[in-house]
Amino acid sequence: MSLLTNTNRSTVEELVRSALFRQLGQATSKSSAPELKVSSSARHMHISPENLETLFGPGAKLTVHKWLYQEGQFAAEQTVTLIGPRRRVIPNLRILGPCRNLTQIELALTDAVQLGMDIPVRMSGDIKGTPGGYVMGPKGMLEMKDGIIRAARHVHMSPSDAKFYDVKHLDIITLKVTSKGCTTRFDDLIVRVDPSFKLEVHIDTDEANACDLDRATKVELTKS
Repeated sequence: MSLLTNTNRSTVEELVRSALFRQLGQATSKSSAPELKVSSSARHMHISPENLETLFGPGAKLTVHKWLYQEGQFAAEQTVTLIGPRRRVIPNLRILGPCRNLTQIELALTDAVQLGMDIPVRMSGDIKGTPGGYVMGPKGMLEMKDGIIRAARHVHMSPSDAKFYDVKHLDIITLKVTSKGCTTRFDDLIVRVDPSFKLEVHIDTDEANACDLDRATKVELTKS
């Protein structure tokens, strides 16, 4: 039986160490992947302080119904009724807080069909040239000249998340959702980067139903 020389033994040990380090490095890389949350964003309203007072009376403030995943964001107790063409309505439209510097309503395509409206897909805040409508609150009526949109699907990221996925603010990325029996791919997902953000994808209720999000077994982001 031949014995390993010291030189051969050192070489073998080095090869074993290198192989182990590679495996450990791969495991560490996978475990360090940020946790991805995909949320279905139901129809809702963002509102300015002035418009909130129009609907709910002087001095009105939003109160918390439920805290959302993003830091400081919440679904408010306050709801309103949206009135579209031919007096078609969506009741119990929830307001999200805190207040913003503009008023905007985000709907899914199904909601727009229900109202008899043709609304564009826009990023939040990009409301120029969009349709408006009437909003009824307990203390008054608000006429929106514009501001009703279908929100473009997007992902919130911190700078470290953006570094992990090798993207920057306003880049485009792809979401893949694997559910029982099907995989659905959503292209044109807009990347939004801010130090205050936690990693979260927002798709609307129609999109969530289409991919069977409630029964998803895997969600992942890939560069387009």
